[in-house]
Amino acid sequence: MQWSLILLFLMAQCCFMDCQLYEFHYINENKTWTEAQQYCREKHTDLVTVTNMKDMKRLINISAEDQSEAWIGLINKPEFNRTWFWSLPGVEFDEKTNTTHKYHFIEERKSWQKAQSYCREKHTDLISGTKQVLDGEVEKLMDQPYIGLFRDTWRWSDGSSFSFRHWNLQCNDEQYISDQCAMTKFDGEGRWTNMSCDNEKPFICYDDNVILIKENKTWEDALYYCRDHHHDLVTITNMDDQRWIQEKVKEASTDYVWMGLSYACTLDLWFWVSDEVVRYKTWASNPPMDDCDMSGAMETGGEHQWFKRNDAEKFNFICSKK
Repeated sequence: MQWSLILLFLMAQCCFMDCQLYEFHYINENKTWTEAQQYCREKHTDLVTVTNMKDMKRLINISAEDQSEAWIGLINKPEFNRTWFWSLPGVEFDEKTNTTHKYHFIEERKSWQKAQSYCREKHTDLISGTKQVLDGEVEKLMDQPYIGLFRDTWRWSDGSSFSFRHWNLQCNDEQYISDQCAMTKFDGEGRWTNMSCDNEKPFICYDDNVILIKENKTWEDALYYCRDHHHDLVTITNMDDQRWIQEKVKEASTDYVWMGLSYACTLDLWFWVSDEVVRYKTWASNPPMDDCDMSGAMETGGEHQWFKRNDAEKFNFICSKK
């Protein structure tokens, strides 16, 4: 890597300390769910997708004026098949790994949904993922614990597979009614309820600030493409960013996608081209520093871990838009 390029990377300006990979917009117009979906797709990206409790807190803080509820991008149609999901965001049903190893046995007896709510408030979530369920530590705690596995027919408007749900604890049976859409309540908790999609409500859209480019380019060509057409190659600073990008790379046509992560051989340093410090990491293994022409790529399948790849290889890539 030429020093001029390294200096260019380190001088790049970054907005990731202040910006999100996706942004929410409350629209105070009464529309049916389908009309709201069309509006969001025309003027933004889509009706809002909620991925975790951090998103819920962002939604709750949206100014709703005198409104008490708003449509979100979750819909239940008769043709949708019931699908299994893990409760913990970012853990897919066929995933064989986990990142949490500390378990807490709660002796109180609760319904599954109330147990999930308790775990999210007091800890992280119900145990989720095959490795967690089969962990010997869990077997030592109890014989038949509730686990974070559920099945439903709800789907997100943008087609994403995020499993996060935040239903009102009092409407368990109503969640399985077909031809219904979900809305969030502006009551401090943001719990979701469902009703006929033909009702007219305000709604929440989101703007996606990243984009998958399905063109095969070297890392350097990908970098300049992003800077010429968008903002930069993407920076990932935390697990929430990682989960958002994981969803995007599932549509890639290559086994890996380039990120804005490169290796300065002379300095023996991994760095983001956005000038963000590399704190959060999810390497498949500690990459050996035996090659100066390396950059970071995310695998598009499996566990979506990071790998070092030669700069000259050609992959799809993820650009940030701002």
